[in-house]
Amino acid sequence: MKRPRNGRACGILKLAADDPDRELEFELAYLRSLTTQERFSLMFRKSRELADALAQHGHRKPVALVKRP
Repeated sequence: MKRPRNGRACGILKLAADDPDRELEFELAYLRSLTTQERFSLMFRKSRELADALAQHGHRKPVALVKRP
């Protein structure tokens, strides 16, 4: 995979047939190109998207147990 001048991996992976090893290498190269801040931002954004999708489909947080004295 070619890297642009700024050193970041980019682009779209096009394969003639499924190749899990090349797909994994592509994903890892992309993640390695991100800074720590960008990785955490991506992780938090994807977590919010997943939580929103679960809530839209009726999967909310379970009821919490409250201990009484």
